Amino acid sequence: MITMQVRGETGDIVARGSFGLDWMAALRHVDADRFPFLGSLLPYADSMFNSRQTVRLRQEIADESVRELLGSEAASEIERLCQQVESGQHLYLWFLGD
Repeated sequence: MITMQVRGETGDIVARGSFGLDWMAALRHVDADRFPFLGSLLPYADSMFNSRQTVRLRQEIADESVRELLGSEAASEIERLCQQVESGQHLYLWFLGD
């Protein structure tokens, strides 16, 4: 399960996602060429996105086929966390693999 957090530049946790992303059930089916940000997430590694990257990630999440794979609640939460990163200063969206 991949969990999500918004962290400051010193690593302090600002927000936690309440949904996890099941890599086997959803993310492994994402076309990495078409959706490079989501396609780069790994089940056993951490990934971090800055505010410029979260803009692109939100564009990927807006695709209906991606929303179906992730589920609307998880997709909405990713959007919310992305917007929090974009509206703050020195914030990053972390996806934490098991």
